[in-house]
Amino acid sequence: MKYAIGIDIGGTNTRVALVDENYHVIVRHQFPTDAEDPEKTVQGIKAITDTFEVEIVGMGVSCPGPLDLINGIVLDTPNLHGAWHHFPIAEELTDATGYKTYLQNDANLAALAEAVIGEGKDYRYVQFLTVSTGLGAGFTIDKKIYIGSHGFAQELAWMCLWKGGPSHGSIYPGGIEAISSGTAITTRAQKAGLNVVHAGQVNNLALEGNETAMQIMDDAKEYLSNGIAALIETLDPDIIILGGSVALKIPGFAEEVEKRVKTKLFESVRPFVKIRKSTLGEDSGLLGAACLAFEQAKD
Repeated sequence: MKYAIGIDIGGTNTRVALVDENYHVIVRHQFPTDAEDPEKTVQGIKAITDTFEVEIVGMGVSCPGPLDLINGIVLDTPNLHGAWHHFPIAEELTDATGYKTYLQNDANLAALAEAVIGEGKDYRYVQFLTVSTGLGAGFTIDKKIYIGSHGFAQELAWMCLWKGGPSHGSIYPGGIEAISSGTAITTRAQKAGLNVVHAGQVNNLALEGNETAMQIMDDAKEYLSNGIAALIETLDPDIIILGGSVALKIPGFAEEVEKRVKTKLFESVRPFVKIRKSTLGEDSGLLGAACLAFEQAKD
């Protein structure tokens, strides 16, 4: 039996998982990420991987972006600071652990997991979107992540769909993340005077007939469906898979988005629209990281 290591470096915690070739998580560990000093996090990962006494083919790692995926470097991510900026994480982890390490963003790795073992495993062209705190996406062709010429393919958060639309953080006004993500839904509701702390509560108010909440939820679904329709028209995927708390926990959200998407496409395209919810849960990123290591080992 061969194994791979999946790593998820977050702004708060780092998770490390040992995964077998049947994509079962054998053991997982978690420790606080040092948001200022990447070397401490590298050594924390090494301390864990040193305890694995099995044949390991490599490591896949996700890290907050933006990332230089071609060279395995963390760029100027807002969630990690100091020496993390322009840190060659893939090379440093390879040198520290002795295992070849491959860097990807979390949405790309979740897309890969869906394509290899999830809802997309029976298809060639798999589009994934996570609609949660933020909005991310990944696209795979024949179980390979498509990253584009510079590694920035599927960076959809800034996809501008609404002239003069809402914004949050650094997102361009009218960007899809500023309309359809859980943070955007909640922030817009709070600014409108609603007493809410998450998107599910906004949806509940909408179901109760609150007109402001209804408009915010309608915007979230409408502009997300516009973005997905554009992806279908551009990429013609076999399946679109939605993950993240907004898509998975708000009743009827994914189904309503699929219904709206179909109205925005040529009639001949509509029968091929297939939008499904992810079934991989919170381990999708770790499993995707392991998938990446296994796939690279085969190559």
